[in-house]
Amino acid sequence: MQTREPLRRSDCPISYALDLFGDKWTLLIIRDMLFKQKQRYGQFAESEEKISTNILADRLARLEGEELVTKEADPENGRQVVYALTSKGLDLAPMLIEMILWSAKYDRHSAADRTFIRKAMSDRGQLVKDVKSRARG
Repeated sequence: MQTREPLRRSDCPISYALDLFGDKWTLLIIRDMLFKQKQRYGQFAESEEKISTNILADRLARLEGEELVTKEADPENGRQVVYALTSKGLDLAPMLIEMILWSAKYDRHSAADRTFIRKAMSDRGQLVKDVKSRARG
């Protein structure tokens, strides 16, 4: 069975990214994986934004379909699954770091960690490496 690619509005790179990440939940799941080392469905469901279970299941399936995450049986509990970012998913780290920095600058209510902001301002390259390394486990 051949799968069809979704219709594209254009070949614009921003349009492509929006087609993948255009809803708030997708990037929040990736955030949780990159910065909070979440790996299990229940951990994502406990995020402060209160994602509904049907949307969570849909977004995880979409991320897996786009090869941004993998899903494997949990070696400690075979009844559960563990999600992990692929290299394609890990490559989103710089973009999310830039979003954090932008929000920290313009959102007066931002919960951005000041130590994280200082690290990003002094050596973004090293911070990206550190974030990716922690997300790999």
